[in-house]
Amino acid sequence: MLKFYFNGSPNPTKIALFLEEAGIDYTPVPVDPRKGEQHQPAFLAVNPNGKVPAIDDNGVIVFDSNAILLYLAEKTGKFLPQNRAELLSWLMFVATGIAPYAGQAVHFKHFAPEKVPYAHNRYQFEATRHFSIADAHLAKHRYMLGDTYTIVDMSLWGWARMLPFVLGEEAWAKLPNLKRLTDEITARPAAARAVALKEKFPFKTEMDDDARRHMFKHLASAAS
Repeated sequence: MLKFYFNGSPNPTKIALFLEEAGIDYTPVPVDPRKGEQHQPAFLAVNPNGKVPAIDDNGVIVFDSNAILLYLAEKTGKFLPQNRAELLSWLMFVATGIAPYAGQAVHFKHFAPEKVPYAHNRYQFEATRHFSIADAHLAKHRYMLGDTYTIVDMSLWGWARMLPFVLGEEAWAKLPNLKRLTDEITARPAAARAVALKEKFPFKTEMDDDARRHMFKHLASAAS
């Protein structure tokens, strides 16, 4: 059975959505970043980058959320459009644009140990710019690839559902088309199961010194 290494962050949640939508049997394997489980040898053997998500599909190892989505979609033949070039373009747009800028926006907004106005402003601007591109595209299409619900929408949803945490509650007012898509996907039963998966496991919730040491390795490196 497929093993799914995950936690409740945006990238693993999009994989949980696909697994639930496609009806794939899987064994969830929690990896708690605040306990440092992503740095343990057993997990590094699956993903040497030490980040979730990752899957072990009966010996086939795949890591990086967008690589996993593409692998599973091509294996099952589900949630793929006919236009592969358009699929790859928008999937990589999420992978190289929305995800990293949103992730850095969250870090400098919520978790950086010192306020860095330049970094905060840059990543808030770039995260907003990338989400706005998706919003403008969705003004002309029901889904990111027209009338077909695909892995691109799942990938985008993983981060878009966290938009108030990334940019603030007021951001939705400026991105109505993105909100429409996000609300539609969130209302799907598979999405509810994907979001609820983390509740089945005792993930650490405190962001204490140990959690920071495990999650932000550059701080420990600078202190040594």
